[in-house]
Amino acid sequence: EACLELMQTDDIVAIQDMGAAGLTSSSLEMAGRGGMGMVLELDAVPLREEGMTPYEILLSESQERMLLVAKAGREAAVQAVFARWDLEAAVVGRLTDDGVFRARWRGAEVCALPVAALTEAAPVYRRPAEEPWRLEELQRLDPADIPEPADYGQTLVRLLESPNLCAREWVYRQYDQLVGGNTVVRPGGDAAVVRIEGTRRALALTVDCNSRYCRLDPYLGAVLAVVEAARNLVAVGARPLAVSDCLNYGNPEKPDVMWEFQQGVQGIRDACVALETPVVSGNVSFYNETEGRNIPPTPTIAMVGLLDDVEAHLTPWWRAEGDVIALLGRTREELGGSEYLAVVHGLVRGAPPWIDLEAEKRLHRVCLAAAEERLLRSLHDVGEGGLAVALAECSFGGPGLGVRVDLEQGMRTDALLFGESQSRMLCSLRRRHLGRLRDLARREDVPLTILGEVRGRSLVIGDAIDLPLEATRERWRRALERRLGG
Repeated sequence: EACLELMQTDDIVAIQDMGAAGLTSSSLEMAGRGGMGMVLELDAVPLREEGMTPYEILLSESQERMLLVAKAGREAAVQAVFARWDLEAAVVGRLTDDGVFRARWRGAEVCALPVAALTEAAPVYRRPAEEPWRLEELQRLDPADIPEPADYGQTLVRLLESPNLCAREWVYRQYDQLVGGNTVVRPGGDAAVVRIEGTRRALALTVDCNSRYCRLDPYLGAVLAVVEAARNLVAVGARPLAVSDCLNYGNPEKPDVMWEFQQGVQGIRDACVALETPVVSGNVSFYNETEGRNIPPTPTIAMVGLLDDVEAHLTPWWRAEGDVIALLGRTREELGGSEYLAVVHGLVRGAPPWIDLEAEKRLHRVCLAAAEERLLRSLHDVGEGGLAVALAECSFGGPGLGVRVDLEQGMRTDALLFGESQSRMLCSLRRRHLGRLRDLARREDVPLTILGEVRGRSLVIGDAIDLPLEATRERWRRALERRLGG
């Protein structure tokens, strides 16, 4: 609150939080961006412990700290604002024009380094990197070797009870979801939506990563993590804005892990450039291993989006009997890396689903235009578990309505139901809006397929699946609690 108040004044020119490397990082980064030098008086830095050395003061990562650059002569005004919020603020240095970072301690200069040497001109750390020998073998998958299920209904139930697809209600019901009463869409949908107080706007937030995809293809898996996050925001009617990443990898001293890391960073970069979503923050976590075994690459993506009108937000759940159910996007015969292969066949193999970033952007434009025009009753990303899981998830919330849809064959039934082809959205709408939705999809060259309609209290998917909705929902809802012994 103190910082936000100061940002409304003319007293400060720059501000940055203190994260990794503490005072050193924030001061050098601020000086570097401004093309300036800096002198820090370490004796003036407020300390939480006595006896700290200059080295410790410069590198301490104590939390709840910000570094501000105030205009000369406005120091007292800045300190007064912090005092009003019962916070301590101290003048710890000044800017210079020589491009040198200096630190003083008890009258002596203990550090003097060119700012550029620790920022844009810092040496690049290049470790040996080598593609893992196992990757080519893991990506081989012959669908002919995969038997199709005898009972597609029970296969769907198995997927809905899997740890990756079951309900998270047992977790999120244990904490406050309302965030000061501004929560518009609670947990359980594609993304959370939080109203910006005093405006008609809202923020949408989501966190995504599929480490199985990243294990099979570190580059493509990272691309898909970014795309999945963006699609989840679009599914609530929000325009994706920016990314914060959390890059979790094994031991970078191993060439194969370093290669995975390089591929993941490149994948995030390429996807963010294509979607125009800058990475504004993040962290890297290495050495994640147990008894010498590295974790799969896990570049987790947090993304924030903006709704200009909170009343235009969407949820995944069917709204009314008789509404038309449509699929936006193209289904391909892809089973590699799927939840279906892992859960039903015990296989983590094949290439992750293919992605066309330009087609993804076109899909976003169609969905956001349809949301803005209030054409849709519901919208949901088709992701892990494929089309059958997405249809079930849309039935499990809201009024709890069932579906009756038809399948257009032309490929294996398991690939049609459980394949995880990208750039797909499932929506429902009144029949009278179907023509306008067709126009939007045609304009952006996005395939639109009418699947069926919202009807009854069963999940009826062609001739393959006919399940009672309530019993299936209960198994999905209670699966995590049963696994954790709750």
